[in-house]
Amino acid sequence: MAMDIDDLRTLRDKAEVVIEAELPGTNARLRRSNLNIIAKVQAMFTHGMLQFVKEFLSQCLPWSMGFLLRQWASVWGVYPLAATYAKGPIIFTGNSDRVVLAGTELQTDDGREYVTLTEVTLVAGTATVTVEALLPGLAGNLAAGLKMTSVTTIDGVNDEAIVGTGGIVGGAEAESPESLYRRFVQKVQNPGHGGNDEDYKGWAMEVPGVTRVWVYGGLDGVDTVQIYFVRDDDVSIIPDAAEVAAVDAHIRAPGRKPVAASVGVYAPAPKVVNFKIKAFPNTVPVKAAIESELRDLLKREAVLAGTTPLSHFDEAISLAQGETDHIMSMPDAPVVCAINEIAVFGGIEWE
Repeated sequence: MAMDIDDLRTLRDKAEVVIEAELPGTNARLRRSNLNIIAKVQAMFTHGMLQFVKEFLSQCLPWSMGFLLRQWASVWGVYPLAATYAKGPIIFTGNSDRVVLAGTELQTDDGREYVTLTEVTLVAGTATVTVEALLPGLAGNLAAGLKMTSVTTIDGVNDEAIVGTGGIVGGAEAESPESLYRRFVQKVQNPGHGGNDEDYKGWAMEVPGVTRVWVYGGLDGVDTVQIYFVRDDDVSIIPDAAEVAAVDAHIRAPGRKPVAASVGVYAPAPKVVNFKIKAFPNTVPVKAAIESELRDLLKREAVLAGTTPLSHFDEAISLAQGETDHIMSMPDAPVVCAINEIAVFGGIEWE
C-alpha cells in the first residue's frame, strides 16, 4: 500500500485546527499572526519529515535497489563485486640484453596508464611482459596490436610498445545495484543444493565482469558439467582464454564444486551475423541508427543455442530513427545457434 502524504495546505489546516482547539478563543487562521505562522512552519517541517520517511521506506526493500540492498544481500552471502584492473602482455623492442624494470609506466595516446608487473630482459631484440592498468574498470581493456609509450625513456629500448596477443583484458567496473540485485535474487530463489545448475551459475557470476551463464550436464559423459558464459559489458561479449581461466579457477576453489564432478568452463563460439541492407533514406545518420538498433537487438536477445527470427531484425531496423523503409537481403533465414554458439553482430553491407 502506498504511503500518502498530505500536501502543505492540508497539513497547515490540520495544524490550525489543533492550535485553535488547544487555545480556545484564538484564531490561528489570521494571516501573519503568530499562531498562523507557527501553523505554517509546523506544516513545512511535518511535510519534509514525511517525505524523508517515505523515501527511506521506499529504499528499505531489496527490489528498490536502495541503500539497504547491500545489507539484504550480505545476509545471504552475496557481496558487491569490486572493480578490477585490466592485465595483459605488451611487447618491448630494442637492443638485446637491455632491462625493463618492474614498475615501468606506459600510457596510450588517450592517456590511459599502465605499469609493468615484473622485470624483463630483451632477448634477440624483443621481450614480452605483463602490464596492469593503474585505474580499474573497462577503460583499461585494450585490443591486441594497439600502441603505448613509455613515460620515461629506457636506454636502448624503444619508447613505443605493442599490446600482445590476447590484448589487455579483465578490467570491469564496480558492480551495479542492478547486477547485485540479480545475483541476490538468484541466490534467494535457488539456495545451494550441492552443485546443481543454479549453484554453478551463482559461482560463475561471482567473478567480476560475468553477466550471463549457461550450464549443461552430461555433454562430455556422466557426472560432467559444462559452463558457458559471456561478458556483456566488454567490447566483445565472448570471453578470452584468461577470463575463462579465471572463472574455471573460481569454481574449482575449495568449498565450491562437488569433488566428484568433472567441470569444464568454456567461451561460447560466436555465430557472426552479417547483414545486407538497402535503407531508405540512404543517409549516414540512418545507417548509423540501423546499426545501433541491430547491435542492441543482439545484445538483448542473443542466448546460447538461441534462434533469432528474421522478423526481429526487420523490427529493429524499422525502429531506427529516420528510417522510412528498408530491404534486408541478408540474413535470409532465421539465425539458429548450435548448443555452444551465441549470435554476435558482424557487419552491414549497404546496397
